Amino acid sequence: MPPLPVIFGCAGPALSAAERHFFREAAPFGFILFARNCDNPEQLRRLTDDLRSQTGRDDTPILIDQEGGRVQRLKPPHWRDMPAAARFGKLAAADLAAAERACWLNARLLADDLRGLGFAIDCVPCLDLGRPETHAAIGDRAFSADPAVVAALGRSQADGLLAGGILPVMKHLPGHGRATVDSHKQLPRVETEAATLAAQDFAPFAALADLPLAMTAHVLFTALDPARPATQSAGIIARVIREEIGFRGLLLSDDLDMQALQGDIGERVGGALAAGCDVVLQCNGKLPTMQQAAQASPAMTAAAWQRWRDAAAQVAGTPAVIDRRQVAGELDELLAAA
Repeated sequence: MPPLPVIFGCAGPALSAAERHFFREAAPFGFILFARNCDNPEQLRRLTDDLRSQTGRDDTPILIDQEGGRVQRLKPPHWRDMPAAARFGKLAAADLAAAERACWLNARLLADDLRGLGFAIDCVPCLDLGRPETHAAIGDRAFSADPAVVAALGRSQADGLLAGGILPVMKHLPGHGRATVDSHKQLPRVETEAATLAAQDFAPFAALADLPLAMTAHVLFTALDPARPATQSAGIIARVIREEIGFRGLLLSDDLDMQALQGDIGERVGGALAAGCDVVLQCNGKLPTMQQAAQASPAMTAAAWQRWRDAAAQVAGTPAVIDRRQVAGELDELLAAA
């Protein structure tokens, strides 16, 4: 039986009896973890194993947002402090090749950490353009304002993750960089004309359209759909994300608990899936909300499941072993120049 097309969070560093019962009954597609779930490597490996045991699927994907900078769920002293994307962009302004190499090395170290902890997916690269008006919710999570630089560094980051056996998720389609408010708190409204969006904001995503996974933006683009944000817009998903940008992989929504969206969680789930998202994220780890999301969700479609199987095949096999000290030393030398 196909799983529910939902990725759930959980409340803490270990599953409660109620969570185990719910996850066994609901059989979600996957899970996503946050800082509240990550105490130390041994605890975290137990948690990822426990989550997979509830679905009965060894290939159940477990995701994390481990970007670097402000957005890293795994932090010192147990894990390496990762630089924000903007630091690689700063290096790229002086030496693009060095920045690409640094991005790859950083991602390869990151993949080595994540795979050992039981993760399958990291929600990077962030391909949003870092513009003067970009809200701090994105801020230094963006590589650059230059679409070509963003595409180049995003490719290096994605390649480093894939080389280490971790699937990347490019985000936030079709572009979050022009948002001037925080979509966690309210709906951003972008009034830029379609031609400018296509030439600038869409360009990094189009350059990386072959990646296996992508995430939508809770942003309303008046030139594309004046009534609905991208996550819930069938027109944006079909015409822009699937056709114009050319993305054919598994499309995830951003977190449906964010206040950019209206309605209860059931309406948000239904709206995103009806618009064309393959899988939705419901991340707050609160059992009543998860139960409502599960009740509103149909089974995962055959087309979405096939997209997932195609994505997972990109990291089949065991990655090559790396010398972590050597990789980290080269990375530190390159970043010192920035």
